[in-house]
Amino acid sequence: MKLYCLSGHPTLPCNVLKFKSTTIMLDCGLDMTSTLNFLPLPLVQSPRLSNLPGWSLKDGNAFLDKELKECSGHVFVDSVPEFCLPETELIDLSTVDVILISNYHCMMALPYITEHTGFTGTVYATEPTVQIGRLLMEELVNFIERVPKAQSASLWKNKDIQRLLPSPLKDAVEVSTWRRCYTMQEVNSALSKIQLVGYSQKIELFGAVQVTPLSSGYALGSSNWIIQSHYEKVSYVSGSSLLTTHPQPMDQASLKNSDVLVLTGLTQIPTANPDGMVGEFCSNLALTVRNGGNVLVPCYPSGVIYDLLECLYQYIDSAGLSSVPLYFISPVANSSLEFSQIFAEWLCHNKQSKVYLPEPPFPHAELIQTNKLKHYPSIHGDFSNDFRQPCVVFTGHPSLRFGDVVHFMELWGKSSLNTVIFTEPDFSYLEALAPYQPLAMKCIYCPIDTRLNFIQVSKLLKEVQPLHVVCPEQYTQPPPAQSHRMDLMIDCQPPAMSYRRAEVLALPFKRRYEKIEIMPELADSLVPMEIKPGISLATVSAVLHTKDNKHLLQPPPRPAQPTSGKKRKRVSDDVPDCKVLKPLLSGSIPVEQFVQTLEKVSRFRRRRGNSTRGSLSLAHYGPLAAGSGCCCLSLSPQCPVASAWSKVLLGDPGERKWTEECPILPASTRSPEGLSRLKKKLLPHTDVMSGAG
Repeated sequence: MKLYCLSGHPTLPCNVLKFKSTTIMLDCGLDMTSTLNFLPLPLVQSPRLSNLPGWSLKDGNAFLDKELKECSGHVFVDSVPEFCLPETELIDLSTVDVILISNYHCMMALPYITEHTGFTGTVYATEPTVQIGRLLMEELVNFIERVPKAQSASLWKNKDIQRLLPSPLKDAVEVSTWRRCYTMQEVNSALSKIQLVGYSQKIELFGAVQVTPLSSGYALGSSNWIIQSHYEKVSYVSGSSLLTTHPQPMDQASLKNSDVLVLTGLTQIPTANPDGMVGEFCSNLALTVRNGGNVLVPCYPSGVIYDLLECLYQYIDSAGLSSVPLYFISPVANSSLEFSQIFAEWLCHNKQSKVYLPEPPFPHAELIQTNKLKHYPSIHGDFSNDFRQPCVVFTGHPSLRFGDVVHFMELWGKSSLNTVIFTEPDFSYLEALAPYQPLAMKCIYCPIDTRLNFIQVSKLLKEVQPLHVVCPEQYTQPPPAQSHRMDLMIDCQPPAMSYRRAEVLALPFKRRYEKIEIMPELADSLVPMEIKPGISLATVSAVLHTKDNKHLLQPPPRPAQPTSGKKRKRVSDDVPDCKVLKPLLSGSIPVEQFVQTLEKVSRFRRRRGNSTRGSLSLAHYGPLAAGSGCCCLSLSPQCPVASAWSKVLLGDPGERKWTEECPILPASTRSPEGLSRLKKKLLPHTDVMSGAG
């Protein structure tokens, strides 16, 4: 079993697991932090951004001045933003059988994989994950395509040139593999390959393994996955939460007794309490609005925004802010708010119960009805007519590189009355603000990340007790900025196995058993014999039939019957010709007596030559128990007394028993004297083919 690590971002994973002849991709996250190296895409031409000076090398060479621009001591690429894709050379992605998606943030690279690698498999995800993932992709494509930029930058990607660039461009990873955004046609094609699944639904993969999605408690439809065969179990935990928010709670019980637990998607801000961050968000918002300023909240169109709107619903009246308008601007704003209300079965119990009252599960429905919350596809059209200040604006993109947020940063950035509040932890807010410097507006960092922290992970691992834990290397050491915090890393026994981008990890357990079914008629023919208390043994002659990784023991085919007359048989009556299976006998033999008998027979053969009238094959199988051996005797059908001879050779304690029970021996030979005479008669008919003692 091997794990191929295609992504270096611990919360946007992309791994490939090879397990029992199946190749399974676990998530396909898209690392968007690469966009922080690019200049923003303004909806309206910005004189400030368009007049930035070009960057030159230290020797004065200015051949990169059209690709690289300098702004407030930072160097940015003046081109359409590009994204860092998962590794595509580490493994042939056309061999991937299935892709398992854990949540909508971890499927953003799906079109790159399904449309450009020869992938022909199936993608499995829950319905909310697919629908909200579609919204995120649609918004991303819309943000990029509505601000076309003809200029393309590629010279700076040359490795020799990149080494000469200032940080962070110099340290950027795999820049040659960065790609522009996909199109909506590619998005629709990728989503058409998805098969919807529900929690606890068992999906068979080619009869080899079974995969099952479990609620992870992080977002609508977010899942952990169980990948198991009859005797092995792998758990994939990605983006999980134990906090009580709007999704269904996390299913922990099903993760128990795992051979391997792959752990990704932990919180990116382990020292921040989500409840405390929400309180700080509300207080800073209220303070800004009371002072006559506007609040800008860069966000995704789904996820944390639902919880923020719910908190504001309870807060604005008590804070005397009921007259302050809330604007949600996104090309998919309307769809996002509607989806959150119709996926009731994927919500926590409290919100599910509201549906049957009937009441909307989320309070933002009431905010919309009372005109306290208004949503628009863009800043053009109706928004221009309805816009009034002071206000609170929720819009994207959190990177501040594209989307309507760029316009508001340019519009409000020069006033100290205004505030931008960062709630998404995916991007460094200082790097996001770099191209807007100098900035007069206040910046508040209130990252809200409900995913598991290290304390919760330690408790979880103690409860589910996996044999082995596999995780990104970032989780096995303290953060670089807090190297003394040994509590900010995974602590388990045995120590967790770590991986990094473009690394292949051999998982530390091997398959030991395989399940084989036996047909009833074959089972009826078995005669088990007890070899020690509690353990019985039976020999079986059968045909092993394997199809779709399922194994079945069937009775051996019957020998072809001789045909009489010239009557033609129907095709269905034909029985394939086959050799008659040789019956097998087994038992304990006295080794010394057996060797002496073989020596006698060998001397006799040298005197008489090989006999062709019958044969007896002996194969030694080793000790069944201390002081005994097991001998398998294969008897040819040419000699009718070979069966009797085999029983004679078995010797004590069964010699007398065999001779007494043998049906072909006359009564006169069933005494010790008669047995001795029989041995002399049988020797000329016997050919010892092989043996050991």
